[in-house]
Amino acid sequence: MTCFTAPYNSPLGGMTMASDGQALAALWFDGTREEARFADKICTTKALPVFDETRRWLDMYFAGEQPDFVPLLAPKGTPFRMKVWDILLTIPYGETMSYGEIARRISPTMSAQAIGGAVGHNPIGIIIPCHRVIGADGSLTGYASGLDRKRWLLELEWK
Repeated sequence: MTCFTAPYNSPLGGMTMASDGQALAALWFDGTREEARFADKICTTKALPVFDETRRWLDMYFAGEQPDFVPLLAPKGTPFRMKVWDILLTIPYGETMSYGEIARRISPTMSAQAIGGAVGHNPIGIIIPCHRVIGADGSLTGYASGLDRKRWLLELEWK
């Protein structure tokens, strides 16, 4: 895969966007484990239309507005992970869903732990809203970029 990156400065710290040249392939907070997934790829910094669209989306989001569009996305993952990420995209702004609820959408025998694994490998944080996934008891659990960021993002949406 050809890899291009560009920076974004969010209120929660620096972020990096990655693209195949056409669509957004990844978005992560700098210094987190998501960054390691691209460590073995040789990426070039380049201005791309998808980065402009992603910046516009993030600017709206961090201003407390619900973006009315989604940049072109191209996450890479197993068919199971892709199915979970598609469900994440259906969670409305300002709302949450439990791991168990997502599991039941896929299969009555699916485990919440399997969902947690797929959610934890979401390559496009915030836009594919893994921060909106919570524990069955409403607790904030499992966010690779840190629970403080997860709490901040949810509070932004709940204003």
